[in-house]
Amino acid sequence: MKEYFAPSELIINEDGSVFHLHLKPEQLAGKVILVGDPGRVATVASHFDSKECEVENREFRTITGTYKGKRITVVSTGIGCDNIDIVMNELDALANIDFRTRYEKDELKSLELVRIGTCGGLQPNTPVGTFICSEISVGFDGLLNFYEGRNAVCDLPLERALLNHLGWSGNMCSPAPYAIHANEEMVERIAGGDMVRGITVACGGFFGPQGRKLRVPLADPHQNEKIESFEYDGRRITNFEMESSALAGLARLMGHKATTVCMVIANRVAKEADTGYKNQIDDLIKLVLERI
Repeated sequence: MKEYFAPSELIINEDGSVFHLHLKPEQLAGKVILVGDPGRVATVASHFDSKECEVENREFRTITGTYKGKRITVVSTGIGCDNIDIVMNELDALANIDFRTRYEKDELKSLELVRIGTCGGLQPNTPVGTFICSEISVGFDGLLNFYEGRNAVCDLPLERALLNHLGWSGNMCSPAPYAIHANEEMVERIAGGDMVRGITVACGGFFGPQGRKLRVPLADPHQNEKIESFEYDGRRITNFEMESSALAGLARLMGHKATTVCMVIANRVAKEADTGYKNQIDDLIKLVLERI
């Protein structure tokens, strides 16, 4: 028997759009590009051949259009895995719940999602300007732990190895990280032969969780050194960002295909950063548009 989604669980606006994104089901394409910055939505859409709609609410801005015959929706999420939780659940609802009856559709749709973002490089082979595709994401945010089935989709041996390496096992004050593989076909198609592939850590903050210390001391000043030295099955942790784990994890649970690609704008090992990256990230955008 199909489940009914009550108004308190799936909030639909008076105009028939979903609560936060303000999108209507017919405005969503099957291929979706996610960006953090609302201003970057226009940058992506500037390459479209045509535009169908433009919708904006809070940090969530959406444009749907076509690029070389492909119908694509680009959505801004804002910063953090908590916002990815909102965006992914509402995109899935738009695709797979009948807004008139509030029941799951008979035929479910699998979306293709690529997040384009910026990140901090953690290895000598990830200097500023490097494009990284997240084969595996490790969530320090804990989001996926609230969903049934997380163990079935996560890499539990990797989680245990990382916990032991960081010295977090049995520490009640430490996060409970989850490790999730991106969709393999999407990684192959989007990364191609010109992006670094590796493990990405999605942090619950920009400063302390990523080992940055300003006026408040860190609980573990050596955390980044431990993360940089971790190796599992021949892979190293290549970068920090703040959304990839929630995207990959929720996509797996919902039956969608997703991966994250980022441009390195700071290398933590070399202690270098580049704030003038906006022109170069357009090169990454154009790669994704060609390959999605």
